[in-house]
Amino acid sequence: MLAGCVALHLPFQLTAVAPRLGPAPHTAPRNVVNPSASPPAESSSASTPAKPPQAYKLPPDKLAKAIALGRIRNIVDLAGSLLDLAVLWLLLATRASAAIESWSQRITPRRWLQGLFFFAIFLLITALADLPLDVYAHHVSRSYGISVAGWGDWLLDLSKGLGLSILFVPPILLAFNWIVRRWPRRYWLYSWMATIPLMVVSVFIAPLFEPIFNRYEPLAKNHPVLVGELQKVVARTGTSIPPERMFLMKAAQKTNGLNAYVSGLGSTKRIVVWDTTADRIPDDQVLFLLGHETGHYVLNHIAKGLALSAVALFFVYWGCARFAAWLARGFGVRWGLAQEGITLRSVAALSSRSGFVVLLFTISVAGFVLAPIDNLVSRYFEHQADVYGQEAIHGIVTDPQKTAVAAFNALGEAWLEDPNPSPFLECWTYSHPSTQSRANFAAQYDPWANGGHGEFFDK
Repeated sequence: MLAGCVALHLPFQLTAVAPRLGPAPHTAPRNVVNPSASPPAESSSASTPAKPPQAYKLPPDKLAKAIALGRIRNIVDLAGSLLDLAVLWLLLATRASAAIESWSQRITPRRWLQGLFFFAIFLLITALADLPLDVYAHHVSRSYGISVAGWGDWLLDLSKGLGLSILFVPPILLAFNWIVRRWPRRYWLYSWMATIPLMVVSVFIAPLFEPIFNRYEPLAKNHPVLVGELQKVVARTGTSIPPERMFLMKAAQKTNGLNAYVSGLGSTKRIVVWDTTADRIPDDQVLFLLGHETGHYVLNHIAKGLALSAVALFFVYWGCARFAAWLARGFGVRWGLAQEGITLRSVAALSSRSGFVVLLFTISVAGFVLAPIDNLVSRYFEHQADVYGQEAIHGIVTDPQKTAVAAFNALGEAWLEDPNPSPFLECWTYSHPSTQSRANFAAQYDPWANGGHGEFFDK
């Protein structure tokens, strides 16, 4: 049932250098405080407290660009979410989904082939609907110097992603559609049970798909000193990632953004440093980025995230099943899910191919409405990883506070983060705390002062 949500976790949809206009995942969150504000002058009124200096600052020219780009990002993000909902609704309201189902039935008598054809066309339609917004987003990204990828390379990556989607997603949707037909009254429960292992597998196999989109080479080939320093952080954090699983990604061919991350699970776990990061910021800042990412693994954020998702999806699936049944009863005849004059059973209508689109629509609505909760949890995990990362480099770099602050400034400047977004949009769409709040926290976080100890490390 939640095939739409499962598809969002598939690796080939997560390997683009930067999604539309947004910052790279796990690196450059958006800002909320104006970083150009100069240190406050002394107030003539003793009752007016002075504002603390801001740790994240941008040059005036980049500040103006960041503000303008931030507005565009917000519009594109909101428009993209609403467009996805509108496309699904129109497929139902215009009976286009019912027409596609009838066409697939005329092409072949085999139900499983009918399903593959139907869902492949469904993906093509949604991709084409998103294309104008994707084109505009890439144009803006190039105009502001975030992306340096030519239109040919961009279109090639887009085609690769679509090709992999058509290869993998239709069988998954077909399997969930079969579950709805096989267990019409408990399909939401069995769909939930099938979703959890798919989520785990998607995390495990994600690194296997990354080379389809970007070039990788051993990090030790051009940055042997950095590998040695990274090994110090690996040893301190207790993560088992040998040098042969440390890679340099050739990101400079496509973006000016910065990133370093850990991906995979078990035997696929590896460290990836973008060449823009390794070549443009000091090694101590790269170590902090790695410390942050390893924090997600050491603190079991992946396992905790999967567990929280499993609990949440149980209720989401249950609620969406009832919402979809209500829609089928109210609009089934109008949408072509049943013929006029025939008694409509919602569970039977939803088991059809076009009826399954109703379920995908309800899932999309739930994802949009529940995004603030999802992002709230994500921001908490990201803050924990920030604390862990800063503590992880304690004793390895000279000044962990300055290193972390410098890293946040480098990330924010590279991605031209909006310094003053709407608090509402921050709550709704931000998966990370603002760059300003992260930098401010890093500047004052010194748990070892006066003989203290860190939250995750004693020394």
